[in-house]
Amino acid sequence: MRLKRVSLPTVLATSLLLIACGGGSDDSIDEAASRPNTFPPATNALDDFQSGTTGDSNNSSGLAKNEIRVTLEVPEAVAPQGEVTRRNLRIVEPERLEVYRSNQTLSRLASVDADIRAEGNGRYVVTFAEGQPIGPNVIIEAVTGNTLYRSLAADEDRDIKVNPFSEYLVSEVLADYTAAQFDQIMSCVNSTEDALCLNKYVWSTLADQVHDFEIDIPANLDGDGAVAFLGERTDFASYTADMADYALLDRTSAGKIAASSVDFNSVLLGIELGQSFHEPSLDGPGQWGVRIAQEELLQDEYGSAFVFPALTLTSFDVFDINVTSLTSDIPYRRETLMQTAGNDFFSRGSETWALNTHATAPGAATLQDDVRLLTGRALYQSITGRDSSRIVGWTRNPFFLDAYVRGGSAAPSQVLAGYFSAGKAIALETQGDELKRQQTLEDHYLSVLDLNLARAEDFSLDTLNGKTYNVLTLGLELNQAATAPFVAEAAFGTWIVSGTTVTRSLATQQLSRDGSGTVSAQVSARAGGHSLTLRESQLSSGPQQIGRLNLDSHGIGASTPDGELMAFNLDDSEIGDGLVVAAEQASGAAPSSGSYRVQGLSLALADNSNQLTHYQDATLTLTSATTAILSTSGLSVTHTVAPVEVGTPSALSETDIALSYTDLGNGQVRLTDGALTLEGFVSADQESLFLRLVDTGTPQRLGLLMATRLP
Repeated sequence: MRLKRVSLPTVLATSLLLIACGGGSDDSIDEAASRPNTFPPATNALDDFQSGTTGDSNNSSGLAKNEIRVTLEVPEAVAPQGEVTRRNLRIVEPERLEVYRSNQTLSRLASVDADIRAEGNGRYVVTFAEGQPIGPNVIIEAVTGNTLYRSLAADEDRDIKVNPFSEYLVSEVLADYTAAQFDQIMSCVNSTEDALCLNKYVWSTLADQVHDFEIDIPANLDGDGAVAFLGERTDFASYTADMADYALLDRTSAGKIAASSVDFNSVLLGIELGQSFHEPSLDGPGQWGVRIAQEELLQDEYGSAFVFPALTLTSFDVFDINVTSLTSDIPYRRETLMQTAGNDFFSRGSETWALNTHATAPGAATLQDDVRLLTGRALYQSITGRDSSRIVGWTRNPFFLDAYVRGGSAAPSQVLAGYFSAGKAIALETQGDELKRQQTLEDHYLSVLDLNLARAEDFSLDTLNGKTYNVLTLGLELNQAATAPFVAEAAFGTWIVSGTTVTRSLATQQLSRDGSGTVSAQVSARAGGHSLTLRESQLSSGPQQIGRLNLDSHGIGASTPDGELMAFNLDDSEIGDGLVVAAEQASGAAPSSGSYRVQGLSLALADNSNQLTHYQDATLTLTSATTAILSTSGLSVTHTVAPVEVGTPSALSETDIALSYTDLGNGQVRLTDGALTLEGFVSADQESLFLRLVDTGTPQRLGLLMATRLP
């Protein structure tokens, strides 16, 4: 139980002050940078697992504002006797340590006015006469034996790890820029008068977040092999590539929300596929999982408070830069299903998994062309079972956020996004006041649909009464029933709202695996109705109706203030745990042109495999009233049932699929190509589409996609 939380606005303000440290000579910046660091000190990230921090534990205690601490980390094969640290790396004493000025060529262009002093145990402190750099033009180079690694000096937490992750960023990302692109970046970094040049801080964030990735480096790889290995991890490589593109964003298209702060109710669906080592007798089975947002009650000796799944966007005008900062805290419930090589199935629910949380570290974002919210996001670690004999630490990798914002900067009412984050469950052992990392209990790969709907004041069901909605659902039922331990269901249809009654008409598609491992698909329908009621929220100011809703006794969700879009999380419903999206029916013809960013997920079953696919950076282009092109992009994870193997994320083949496009009326649309059918609806403003994915080919596939307007 997490007894205390720092208020979100306070964390946001502190974050922006920390981000700005080290650049410029303004007195306010100097004052902010001189404040004591608030992160817990740790000399080795392996030694003390902390919740409410990212995976890259900070070791900047005792540093002056113009100082950084530097550590060289190499693969085990390079220095088997080195000090063990996280990600299967070893801390070693560098034979040579240099700081120099460079560019995209990575050559030594000039020296840097800096002093280097040794602290012992492989730790060094670098003091910069002109303050810590914030751009990608100052490189730290460390050498041991035949291994040479580099890092940017701009890492925002001032705890610089020079290792395969930092070397990948330098040699594979920075070196990929053209001279003109690098000059554009440095022009932004060096600017003092441009109020929209937020990109000057991208590099300090990126240099820090690459170390939040919890990816173990194989013990047999040398220095170059470790860097190449990271290039094969599609999630890591695509994150760094997206952030590098973000740094080039045209400053004239960057903006912020107009309001000082906007709060959103969050509805989250996470589908995961991975491998479990929690129960050694099962020999590392593959594992499906589903996560849904849920309220959390916090209690201590001073009283109680609720944490509601939420996102907050806050505008700042600081350091002559206009920014939108965002933070989120989404408690979630989890269920899992293990499948062994012999097709034995074991489900685990709330009796095994304590309530957990997806909480993002506060940080700045850019509102591109008043429609896309862009930034790199780091997810906090968390701990469950702290007061038990089974303490588990949960890590989550960073992701690049490319979210659609309906209403733009003036009146944002929806923030819709999909993202992918790999993570681990790690056994923790109490040693004194610290929690030491032990063995890995899980590797899991998570695809998330994250719908954030603006809160409303004094929301009433009158806003929804009398309206007809187009509806999509996706649910996952995981159990040990011999008939069907795994059932995924996606439905498409309509709701009619009358007071507190919802009348539904849904066409359903199921994809299931029975106890013998056999895969089958079923088509059916769901009729009947739901009960729709207000869900009062207990806020610090007292009880309020902020747009949160109940759907029967198994669904909790929210509506936008105008009732145009609703979303619900389903918990132990007739289709298991899942998501409902309902949009007010549109009038008029469906759109016949436009480009949309496609994000979402699909689940695929075959006789000897399971697959989770996450769609990102994909594009749907409507080329006419009857044709469209789906340009695929994303990544997938595959579990081979026997012999058991769960692969790491691999890139989807990037292809253009020509689709037949049909306007079904009332905002409903269908896109088809052979065995593939995308069926769903468009929003009333034609800015977003929600689509059920059904693929009857081999393997059979079922999923849910969001397509939102590109600038």
